Amino acid sequence: MKFGYFDDKALEYVITTPRTPLPWINYLGCNDFFSIVSNTCGGYSFYKDAKMLRITRYRYNSMPLDSNGKYYYIQDGDVTWNPGWQPTQTPLDFYECRHGIGYSRFTAKKNGLKADLLNFVPLHDTCELNRLTLTNESEAPKSFKVFSYVEFCLWNALDDMTNFQRNLSTGEVEIDGATIYHKTEYRERRNHYAFFSVNAKPDGFDTSRDAFIGIYSPASAPDAIRNGGCTGSVASGWYPVAAHELHVTLTPGESKTFLFVLGYAENPKDRKWEAPNVINKAPARRLLAKYQTTEGADAAFAELKAYWENLLEGYHVESRDEKVNRMVNIWNQYQCMVTFNMSRSASYYESGIGRGMGFRDSCQDLFGFVHLIPEKARQRIIDIASTQFEDGSAYHQYQPLTRRGNADIGSGFNDDPLWLIAGTAAYIRETGDFSILDESVPFDNDEATCVPLFEHLTRSFEYTVAHKGPHGLPQIGRADWNDCLNLNCFSDTPGESFQTTGPSEGPIAESVFIGGMFVRYGKDYAKLCAHRGLLDKAKAAMTEVQKMEQTVLSAGWDGEWFLRAYDAKGQKVGSHECEEGKIFIEPQGFCVLAGIGVKEGKAEKALSSVEKHLDTKYGIRILAPSYSHYYLNLGEISSYPPGYKENGGIFCHNNPWVSIAETVLGHGTRAFDIYKKTCPAYIEDISEIHCTEPYVYSQMVAGSDAKYFGQGKNSWLTGTAAWTFVNISQHILGICPDYDGLRIDPCVPKGFGSYTVSRRFRGAMYRIHISNPDHVEKGIRKLTVNGKEVSGNLIPITEGVTKYEVEAVM
Repeated sequence: MKFGYFDDKALEYVITTPRTPLPWINYLGCNDFFSIVSNTCGGYSFYKDAKMLRITRYRYNSMPLDSNGKYYYIQDGDVTWNPGWQPTQTPLDFYECRHGIGYSRFTAKKNGLKADLLNFVPLHDTCELNRLTLTNESEAPKSFKVFSYVEFCLWNALDDMTNFQRNLSTGEVEIDGATIYHKTEYRERRNHYAFFSVNAKPDGFDTSRDAFIGIYSPASAPDAIRNGGCTGSVASGWYPVAAHELHVTLTPGESKTFLFVLGYAENPKDRKWEAPNVINKAPARRLLAKYQTTEGADAAFAELKAYWENLLEGYHVESRDEKVNRMVNIWNQYQCMVTFNMSRSASYYESGIGRGMGFRDSCQDLFGFVHLIPEKARQRIIDIASTQFEDGSAYHQYQPLTRRGNADIGSGFNDDPLWLIAGTAAYIRETGDFSILDESVPFDNDEATCVPLFEHLTRSFEYTVAHKGPHGLPQIGRADWNDCLNLNCFSDTPGESFQTTGPSEGPIAESVFIGGMFVRYGKDYAKLCAHRGLLDKAKAAMTEVQKMEQTVLSAGWDGEWFLRAYDAKGQKVGSHECEEGKIFIEPQGFCVLAGIGVKEGKAEKALSSVEKHLDTKYGIRILAPSYSHYYLNLGEISSYPPGYKENGGIFCHNNPWVSIAETVLGHGTRAFDIYKKTCPAYIEDISEIHCTEPYVYSQMVAGSDAKYFGQGKNSWLTGTAAWTFVNISQHILGICPDYDGLRIDPCVPKGFGSYTVSRRFRGAMYRIHISNPDHVEKGIRKLTVNGKEVSGNLIPITEGVTKYEVEAVM
């Protein structure tokens, strides 16, 4: 069942009913100011940090779903309705929400009145702009009222939800014409405020939630609207809001547009005030002056659209499969950009108050956006490396506002160091910028400890070498990629954190998965050493890599597939010997994509076992059989019900690992089949089952052991986005950046046909046409670059050439 459709020409997903299975959201903002907006106008805004500088309040997963947002109430006679349907839920004569790239647009009609609401964040201003156009489509004049409404958060989102004894005595506002200023706590340490304004003289206003909504009234029926209008309330110590009342009269066919601006401003300490206890409004006034006319708003919107269109030209495919084109050209890259901005911090599922930027998460996310914004990817790598410790380990998370490590979670996730090598290598393969390795970067943000970034990579590599268990495999520490596989935790006390309980370093528990990572990214480290002329170091690194590869093949092999780990007692995890959790997805995918077991035939066996034991119609499960009870030696993974999350759920994040592994073996048809099973565009028809947005990836889909098999959760902010883009763009379509140029190495299903990829790479534009007359699945037999045939499958870089016309024949 569908709840909308793709409009590929407009780069939009069009939602045709407000009653989607879950709120289907979009992200507004590219730089410092961000908003989340749902298909019913729910959501919230923040500046840089969703926890520390939250501007508007949102009630997560409350009843009804999607509670609180930026609302516009239209009172037309005795009927009150909203363009986004919420919160009045008045039946509409027409409803449509178009989620676009960096904007959302709502169109609704009721009793001959049409509302068109466009929401977006301008590229260069710290505000969200809402352009509301009202049109009288009836044959008689219409007089009606419009009420705007936002509820301010008292800045720190966690404190806002918990510290009522303090917060309910802090709310302060100022009113200046059509602008309502939220200046709560401005008199103390704060130097910032928020504001909500309209480009018209209001006929009334309210700034107290109790006055506008009412103490006992629902948001669907505010007291102010039911009682005839706003009261002019001035919030003091309670809940500050911003509400405007506008009286509108339209003749038949007439339209009127209002511009509403929700903004954020800061002042220097010596210019905080324009009068005693009166905030300096100069920065807000400068911003608002730009958006007093529709021309100003339209120009900002055009600039935003042009920015995204240019960005998405970085990788563009033209194939016979419209769903591949749709996801590669639009939605997958867009989601990768959102993960760049948000990591795992702010979504419908991630409240923005618990997790900041993840060390591992941000390194992986970089794979998906480095080709789009390489200069920002460079800075992200430096930010991530700055949270590393001198021994090579790292904080698992850091706050985006402070860039300081999250001590509550700490370190000890032993895969983290290797992801820094992976992210840096991806950046250099894309850009050819080896100079980043010389960038001076501190440890734990202590400038006194600055060393070249290359030294950070060396510490990462050596950390794994120095932390091996009895079998010679890497120690798992608190966990590896699978945060819920806690082999050193042993928690039997309710409420304990699985990720912080127990020792951070266990000398016995080992991870086969990290072993696969070490082989894959250890090769990159060796290449970087060689490029710097450190040939002895490169040789020593490859010796360690080869040693680990042999260890994985022996101690990490279970007969038909790769083991997952050894626990703290040296017992096998993910073995046919286990009662439950006999086989895991992670080592099968990652070990094979690292090339382990290919020539020995073990890779083929491992992937066959995945298909036999883990595959389902909705994707590959993370493990099987699911755990039916809690295992003290395994931790959180066995605390979930069977089929959910890490206990037998379908983790969309690591399905691409298996798909990439299949391309290593030349299995294009199987690789593409895995790709399609979790790709939103291919499962749009089962949205009533899948539930999450049909235009972006989810982290997890409930597995076959779950009651709600096929139901997605945790959409948008997931490493699935980057890994899937790497899978389809580099390994299936086969346009892969390498240190010395672009490598053409497609692995496609039989019958996929010819296709063309336009790819921006190192300042040049490549147009690569790949034909497949013999319908093979892998391999290039002829490569022609700008009319000249070249040997192999690498397009050599020619200095001064900015356009490459490439013909590749499979």
